[in-house]
Amino acid sequence: MGALRVRSEQRCFGGVQGFYEHDSAACAGPMRFGVFVPAGAKRAAVLTYLAGLTCTEETFVQKAGAQRIAAELGLVLVTPDTSPRAARFPGDDAAWDFGVAAGFYLDATAEPWASAYRMFTHVTAELPDLIEANFPVDGGRAGVFGHSMGGHGALVAALRAPARFRSVSAFAPIAAPTECPWGEKAFGGYLGQDRAAWRAWDATALVESGRRFPGKVLVDQGTSDKFLVEQLKPERLEQACRAADLPHEIRRHEGYDHSYFFIATFVEDHLRHHAAVLGQ
Repeated sequence: MGALRVRSEQRCFGGVQGFYEHDSAACAGPMRFGVFVPAGAKRAAVLTYLAGLTCTEETFVQKAGAQRIAAELGLVLVTPDTSPRAARFPGDDAAWDFGVAAGFYLDATAEPWASAYRMFTHVTAELPDLIEANFPVDGGRAGVFGHSMGGHGALVAALRAPARFRSVSAFAPIAAPTECPWGEKAFGGYLGQDRAAWRAWDATALVESGRRFPGKVLVDQGTSDKFLVEQLKPERLEQACRAADLPHEIRRHEGYDHSYFFIATFVEDHLRHHAAVLGQ
């Protein structure tokens, strides 16, 4: 999984906000990530945040204002990048919703993407192992959350790797990617044209197929989100959870959009949700 290299470390709310890099086998090159460690952390619960389209490992820690609450709760925050960047392929930067900064947190099977676009393995196995080896965390008390593309990634990670993550939440997730333009474009490129194979990377389809998560699924969605109807479809996830009797809370917030102003407003709720489950 490669040795950890320090890019920068800054004092933050008594702890340290650092940015690091390691050589990733899953993503065929160096991958960057951020880690916030609160003061005095020892075998702390760890929470991984998956960012959305066009974002980097720095977006959430700079815009969401999460470190203050994480410091209070004693949570370590991990923020991976959103795609491979060292491995390059033709057309990988031609659009903002596919390729660079748009890895969709799946393991690609179609060429040429399969050789490097293995973000699911990166965020559910490779990076958590690296974090546990280098930071004062308890890997048995881990949660995952995210926004938009990253909300999709968090839900899929929790459903497919429940032994790794004990808590999950999402802000405005792409809840049914096999049924929206973003998902159809990404899955067609990364996974090929067999739509049946796409269902393994769709949270709604996973719930419909019998996948379970041992805890409650928390989702926040703004009603003024311009992507709500065409791309996000939280009602599909809600329907699937109800039919499967899977504990869930999908909260709709009048007037909020898709931005980090929305995330910053409700991030404290999410951190407290995870801390309650993880035992902080």
